[in-house]
Amino acid sequence: MAAEMQAALWRGAGDLKVERVPMPSPGPGEVRLKVKVCGICGSDLHEFREGPFLIPSRPHPLTGRSGGPLIPGHEFTAEVDTLGPGVVGWQPGDRVTVNCLLYCGQCVHCRQGHYNMCLKLGTVAFASDGAFAQYLVVPAYTLHGLPVEVSDDMGALVEPLAVAVRVVKRSRLRLGQSAVVVGAGPIGLLVLQVALAAGASRVLVVEPMAARREVASRLGASAVIDPTAEDAGKAVAALTDNQRADVAFDCVGSQASFDTALKCTGRRAVICVAGLALKPISVPFLRLWGHEKEITFSTGYEDEFPAAIALLADGRVKVQELISDRIALGEIVEKGYRPLMEEPDRHLKVLVYPE
Repeated sequence: MAAEMQAALWRGAGDLKVERVPMPSPGPGEVRLKVKVCGICGSDLHEFREGPFLIPSRPHPLTGRSGGPLIPGHEFTAEVDTLGPGVVGWQPGDRVTVNCLLYCGQCVHCRQGHYNMCLKLGTVAFASDGAFAQYLVVPAYTLHGLPVEVSDDMGALVEPLAVAVRVVKRSRLRLGQSAVVVGAGPIGLLVLQVALAAGASRVLVVEPMAARREVASRLGASAVIDPTAEDAGKAVAALTDNQRADVAFDCVGSQASFDTALKCTGRRAVICVAGLALKPISVPFLRLWGHEKEITFSTGYEDEFPAAIALLADGRVKVQELISDRIALGEIVEKGYRPLMEEPDRHLKVLVYPE
């Protein structure tokens, strides 16, 4: 009888159930990992509510996968279990996390190292099975080792922290500049800390939820602003000698958050959009043109994992404040997905343990 394991299977919008499935086996160049812990991401919630979104609807050119059933989960810590043929440099028991990009390595963007622009780009847990399971198989090139200073729980935050590192890099934030983070969800709170580590003189946070504003304050925000109680742009102006911020990070991805980022920034400022907008956003061309503002975007990551691991290892970025609950795999919907969707003021990051 073939070996089996427990996994959460997504079959379509609103359909996620823990089932027994066959244990995966690694092929050439692949590694089987034993999952220690996996975080629930906002993109997981999007797929649960209204997917497929990032999950391909046609067979993916690299993996052949499309639609369900599919195992989600891409923010995780694991240990190496079994090496596939041809894999060197890793040993069973090695603690790792995974850069989830699946890329061809041959297109012009891959040859330049811009893997998140690959013409055949896929990601673990969307174009292949992910880590809401006891085991998963990934290409060996995705692995990053974790030092002893990074615990299993911390390792599950490396992937979103890599996203935040790239956001700050894409903004071209310079030493001594001021910044505003719009949206204090998990990514926003990580961007706050990365911006401070990168040398921002001050980082202000705009967030309507009181609990999230409190977390932002504890993690180093110079000030927190409730946009439902005051005009965020005027509040930032009052705190910056009427100059407003040099850089704004839109970590929400909505018309309201973009408008807030625009109001909170001064002349020749940079607005970096990190949030995923599901609807078109109107842009006030004349105001951007008149103030020579720039808009840039950040999607995923390329090679930001070593920096993210280093920031966690030496304590410059702290993630324990972001972890709001720890649950078993069998509780993933009722104690994970649903609270994150229905009570966002009480939950930031829920960690799931397969055993």
